[in-house]
Amino acid sequence: MVDFKRFPSPDDLLILLTVARLGRFTAVAEALKTTHTTISRRILALDKRLGGRTLERSPHGWELTELGNQAVRAAEIIETSLGALTATLAHDADPLFGLVRISTPDGFGAAFVTPALVKLQQQHPKLNVEMLSATRKINQNRSGVDLEVVVGPIDASRAQTIFLTNYFIRLYASPEYLGTKGTPKTIDDIKDHNFVSYVESSLQVTELGHRSSQLPNPAASFQSTSIFGQVEAVRRHSGIGLLPSFMVWGRPGFVPVLPDSFRRELPIWAAARAESLRSMAVKAAIEAIQQEISERRNELAA
Repeated sequence: MVDFKRFPSPDDLLILLTVARLGRFTAVAEALKTTHTTISRRILALDKRLGGRTLERSPHGWELTELGNQAVRAAEIIETSLGALTATLAHDADPLFGLVRISTPDGFGAAFVTPALVKLQQQHPKLNVEMLSATRKINQNRSGVDLEVVVGPIDASRAQTIFLTNYFIRLYASPEYLGTKGTPKTIDDIKDHNFVSYVESSLQVTELGHRSSQLPNPAASFQSTSIFGQVEAVRRHSGIGLLPSFMVWGRPGFVPVLPDSFRRELPIWAAARAESLRSMAVKAAIEAIQQEISERRNELAA
C-alpha cells in the first residue's frame, strides 16, 4: 500500500512551479485567484514536508534552492501528466492549456503580440492569455509574468533572452502640420518645431525618447506615456513625432520627416526565467510571436 503521507502535496508542488515561473507571491496569488498569505503558507508546508527550503530571497526576488529545483522538476512532470490525463478524459488531444502572462510595450504588443496570441488561442481554445502593457527594460527584480517583451539594449543576467527583431524609429508629421509650419530641411531645423514623444521623466527605455536622440530642443512639446497618444497627436497636427515606423506603416496622413538623415534602430527581445521557457504554453507563445514577425517583416524594415 502506498503511504501518501511520505509524499509532498502535488498542489503545493504546482504552486512552487508557478512561483518559479512568475517570481512573486502576489503574481502567483493573482494567477491562481487566491491570496499572498495562502501561497506563503503552502510553500512553508511544502518546505516542511521536503525537509528544507525550496526558495530563498535575493536582491532580485525569490530564487530556487537546489532542493527547489528538484521539486520544480517533479512539479513539471505532474503538470504534464495531469494535462495529458485531462485531455484524455475530455477526448481532446490538445496539450496546450492554462494561463500565460506576458508583459509587452503597448505599440508592439498591439501590432504584433496581440494578433499572434489571438491566432494561438484560436488554435488552442483552452489557453488563457493576460497581456500587460509596459515599456521598460528587462525587470531584474522579477516581473510577475511568464514572458517579458522588452525594447533596447538588455542586461539579462537573471533571465534567458531570445532576440525577436529590430525595428526603426523615424520622424513623422501630418501633411497639414508641415503645410502650416514648413518642412525641416536639416536636423537643426527641429528646434523651430513642436515635438511629440514620450514623457521623459517616466521613460525607462531612454533610447525611445527625445533626450537621447541628439535632436535639438524643440520650440514646444507634446509628451505622452502612450505611443497611441503620440500617434494620435501627430495625426492631429500637434507636431513632429518620434514614432516606430510599424505604427504608421501603410497609414495615410503620416509624412516621413528627414527620412535620409535621421532614423534609429532598436532591438526587441523576449525574456523569461528558465522555468517559464520549459512551459509548453510559453514556448508556443514565443513561436507564435516569431511567426507573426516573420510574416510581416516588411513592416518592421520600413
